[in-house]
Amino acid sequence: MPNPTAAMLVIGDEILSGRTRDANMHFLAQELTKHGIDLKEVRIVSDEAATIETAVQALSQSHDHVFTSGGIGPTHDDITADCIARAFGAAIDVRADARALLEAHYDKSGLELNAARLRMARIPDGAALIDNPVSTAPGFTLGNVHVMAGVPLVFQAMVASVLPGLTGGQPLLSQTLRVDRGEGDIASTLSNLAEDFSDLSIGCYPFQVNGVFGANVVVRGTEGARIDAAMTRLAKELEL
Repeated sequence: MPNPTAAMLVIGDEILSGRTRDANMHFLAQELTKHGIDLKEVRIVSDEAATIETAVQALSQSHDHVFTSGGIGPTHDDITADCIARAFGAAIDVRADARALLEAHYDKSGLELNAARLRMARIPDGAALIDNPVSTAPGFTLGNVHVMAGVPLVFQAMVASVLPGLTGGQPLLSQTLRVDRGEGDIASTLSNLAEDFSDLSIGCYPFQVNGVFGANVVVRGTEGARIDAAMTRLAKELEL
């Protein structure tokens, strides 16, 4: 049985403008790989409601899971929660359980739970809260969409809260072989290998060091024995 599939939706003008470098996709990809969920697609969209809603609907229909990052804070441009609600046709308002979490947090911190901070307790009807042990304000899961913060430390904590509850498949394994030859010299060998090991993913990633061309050949799959066999054959054919 194939592994479950996932997509990621990164939301924020700051990513598209180059002001902020996204780190969440790299982290999520690593965690999903270990959990046996295949990340198949990543989209980055601006803080435009219609764009977010369209992307959420499309990704939700074509993948088993969708993970979003960004846009669930206290400011006016944090519109993700409202967009997810509209994408699913759900009502949204301040929810008692989310409000209670924030009240306890801000009482302990000695800060006011003002109207802006209370925005982070607005949760769509039917959603389950995602725990946030870093800054308390929860994410949520609605349908197959997991809505999380964009701040990397908080995003990572929310991923750790979500993943144990998701059914995964077989973790993706990989091995890498460094070849100090150009891609053109090994392309036919790799093509034959890919044809004979069609159950594996075989990628070729070129590099240049001190004017010398080479490539890292990465073989990925869920069965260690098959990867071993492919790597052994590759090394033999390239006389490494």
